Amino acid sequence: MNISIIIPMYNAENTIIRALESVLNQTYKGKKEVIIINDGSIDNSKDIVEKIIKKNVSDVDIILINKENGGVSSARNAGLKLAKNDLIGFLDSDDAWYPNKLSTQINIMKENNNIDFLGSILSNKPWKSYLFRKVGYLTKIELNDLMFKFCFQPSTVIFKKKILDKVGYFDDNQKYAEEGNFFMRIVYHGFGCFLINEKLSYFGLNDKAGFGDGGLSGNLKEMQKGEVMNHNYALKHLKVSIEIYYLARLFSIIKYSRRLIIVKLR
Repeated sequence: MNISIIIPMYNAENTIIRALESVLNQTYKGKKEVIIINDGSIDNSKDIVEKIIKKNVSDVDIILINKENGGVSSARNAGLKLAKNDLIGFLDSDDAWYPNKLSTQINIMKENNNIDFLGSILSNKPWKSYLFRKVGYLTKIELNDLMFKFCFQPSTVIFKKKILDKVGYFDDNQKYAEEGNFFMRIVYHGFGCFLINEKLSYFGLNDKAGFGDGGLSGNLKEMQKGEVMNHNYALKHLKVSIEIYYLARLFSIIKYSRRLIIVKLR
């Protein structure tokens, strides 16, 4: 199984080398292409990537696409439209992968034909439960699960390209929690979405906390607005029940308040 890896890049001169090296160091031997979408960077990111491409002697094809700044959704969409392979993976430019990331996930997908979309956790320790139910190594994720706790982070997921034919692309107009809308649509359309209870990716340069610690996810207020948009979209378009909607909204407010307190005490 061959994979296209999409890296949206904006002012990532301090992290893009690490991200790319983590792809080049993958133990998985299948064909890989890396599509880097330079989303209007004004630092040295573009020059750094061009030098890497010029010196690249690996069997990984690295492609650099330059575009005007339009946000991470438009950057990922640009990459998705260029992807050639049957599998797609996302890697944010400030994240990185463990060397066994692709081999672990792709081998699981080869052994389980019902898995179309596969993410992994970011916690250093395996989860004992998810939304009050016990979980094993591999857990199927439903739409109602994502209404309460969003377990998929873009740099952890790979999925079958055929999904795009039915689901489409990211919403270019959504700047925060944009992956939530896209991934919820994938679950809604009946694709098999699963979570591996193993950490396979680094989150940020210092494996930062999941919120309030830099990057787009660091803006708690805007992230909360994005989650509200996702909940409203799910109610209107994804047939989520009104009871689940209001419970999820209440849970979201409690979660947001807790995060504000945690960030304030850091």
